[in-house]
Amino acid sequence: MKVNTQSINFTADQKLIDFIQKRMDKLDMYYDKVIKSDVYLKVENTSERENKIFEAKLSVPGDSFVVKKQCKTFEEGVDMAVSSLERQLKKRKEKLRPHL
Repeated sequence: MKVNTQSINFTADQKLIDFIQKRMDKLDMYYDKVIKSDVYLKVENTSERENKIFEAKLSVPGDSFVVKKQCKTFEEGVDMAVSSLERQLKKRKEKLRPHL
């Protein structure tokens, strides 16, 4: 799956981009018809520790899923967002599956 990663107000290093790609590729196990995914990384200028925002938009035929997580690190946000997307994709697959 092609993951389009955009970092806003900072430059993401290749290690982080590779980590995101690897985690997002695991979503293919749950739903193989994913068209593309757009990932946005933002850093808020606040004094709080949880100032990293990870937002993912996943496009599937006829629908799209958007998940937004705010955490201390981008890696933590990726893990939380991917697990949320896994649940959504499983639910969608169950709905599409014909009942026997």
